[in-house]
Amino acid sequence: MSKAVFIDAPGGPEDFEMRERDVPAPGPGQLRLRHTAIGLNFIDIYQRTGLYPVSMPAILGAEAVGVVEMVGEGVAAFAPGDRVAYIGGGGAYAAEAIVPAALAAKIPDAVADDVAAAVFLKGLTVEMLLRQVFRLKKDDACLIHAAAGGVGVLLTQWAKHIGARVIAVVGNEAKVAIARDNGADEVIVRTKSTSIANDVRALTGGRGVNVVYDSVGKATFEASLDSLAMRGHMVTFGNASGPVPAISPLELSRRGSLTLTRPTLFHYATPDRLPAMAAALFEMIASGALRANISHRFTLDEIADAHRLLESGESTGAIVVTP
Repeated sequence: MSKAVFIDAPGGPEDFEMRERDVPAPGPGQLRLRHTAIGLNFIDIYQRTGLYPVSMPAILGAEAVGVVEMVGEGVAAFAPGDRVAYIGGGGAYAAEAIVPAALAAKIPDAVADDVAAAVFLKGLTVEMLLRQVFRLKKDDACLIHAAAGGVGVLLTQWAKHIGARVIAVVGNEAKVAIARDNGADEVIVRTKSTSIANDVRALTGGRGVNVVYDSVGKATFEASLDSLAMRGHMVTFGNASGPVPAISPLELSRRGSLTLTRPTLFHYATPDRLPAMAAALFEMIASGALRANISHRFTLDEIADAHRLLESGESTGAIVVTP
């Protein structure tokens, strides 16, 4: 028997319940893992609340790190004892799990388990945003919302490594130093700004930025559009404040022939692309260009408290959970 955290219907963190379960042998193309560290992400909250519907009862958790205990038929890339990180549609809030080998990657010796759990899904998201959705280049200007959060910290670091000009947006004055420490050239405090778009225009000589990376959603969507230069790219990839409103394509034309995209990691980190994405991410970590900021640690028994912290908007950096 092995412990796992279940939720039976969409609701609050108080609805989580620890239970014992049997973990079967892996089937074809699968791995059985013993978890050593689990990552916490906003998608977990979206699934818990029902914003992103999942079948219930459910074991949430979109990423974890573990040691391979058994491999299923047809799996040649992994062997028992390998350290791996994986992403998936759920199941990580557990001591052990069965996962598709196609969604896993070996962890190099230079990367610790907790670091991999802290950055794997978030780091793959950043790789997708900067290298695939909009290929950020040296001297491009970008606006990054929630720059002191788990994804925002890595996004800022990687964008600065590329050589872009980074304008960061944070929720309060206490997070300004975090954004600057991670490479932001300028920082806007959202709760103190009367107009983020006007601030961005002032910082860019009236031009605006080439791209906006916005994980906040409803509360910042209009300001993000108005911060873009002509032919700029609006990338909305999260709903921390709620889903963005509907928009007419004509509005994008009126604002300067903008493009708008709403990417999802699992449409990019497909089995054929994941190995290269993971290799690029782990290389950035091993070289020191990306630093995991693990700001909070919880045990699996404390998963409700971990959710409350992430949902509050008061966390900075990454949250890691241990079984």
